[in-house]
Amino acid sequence: MDTSAWVAVTNRRDQYHETAGTFYKGIFKEYHELLTTNLVVAETYILLRLDCGPKAALGWWERIASSLKVKIIYTDPELTGEAIIILRKYDDQPFSLTDAVSFALMKKMKITDAFAFDVHFTTAGFVQLPQ
Repeated sequence: MDTSAWVAVTNRRDQYHETAGTFYKGIFKEYHELLTTNLVVAETYILLRLDCGPKAALGWWERIASSLKVKIIYTDPELTGEAIIILRKYDDQPFSLTDAVSFALMKKMKITDAFAFDVHFTTAGFVQLPQ
């Protein structure tokens, strides 16, 4: 799960909120686990705090931190190193380090699909959901 998906699910003013909410309910039931990274969590928290306020941001954090379905993968030096390789490979793209860490994790875990409203996932060769 990408920052763009978490924000869209949570922020009622997000342009993708309705689509994200419907899709999220479906995947939450369908998938055993939803993976995200600590960098995505950090990005999401600050965006929600700035746009929705601290109460909404903390509420979101508490929900995902206590969820049995959401697994937060913490970046380590190996994953960060793989992300840097990706950033070098796609130096013509405006990928963030957060994006690249997500791509590296997905590659490592053989994950092909990302719940995201960020075209960078498609550019990097992943399937962006919902389509």
